[in-house]
Amino acid sequence: MLRRGRRPKWMIDIAKERMNILFSLAEKEFTQYPHRSHRYVTLARKISKKYNTKIPLQWKHRFCKKCYKFLKPGKNSYVRLVNEEVHIKCKECDNIMRIPYRNEKKIRRRATIESHIVKKRADE
Repeated sequence: MLRRGRRPKWMIDIAKERMNILFSLAEKEFTQYPHRSHRYVTLARKISKKYNTKIPLQWKHRFCKKCYKFLKPGKNSYVRLVNEEVHIKCKECDNIMRIPYRNEKKIRRRATIESHIVKKRADE
């Protein structure tokens, strides 16, 4: 019998592996069977709820947070850059997911500043 609360690490690892498999199947089968790929997303969400884990980052923005349909850019979703955000619009329910990318810009800016400082020290 397992005790209540957090699951052991081996269970969480298996759950993440299963979610990756389901999302990769959803991506493969979307062109022929979109309803099947939507079902795979619901199954992956059920697994993440049951084992209290996050959906892997690579798949996190590949389904709609409102209607839980699998999103394929160009087929049933738009991807736009607006100001400092990525807007992913679901064509199924017209929901817009906004993802900031300011941190990535900040990291890139810091890297260039640090490289300039290193060059100045080398010149001295």
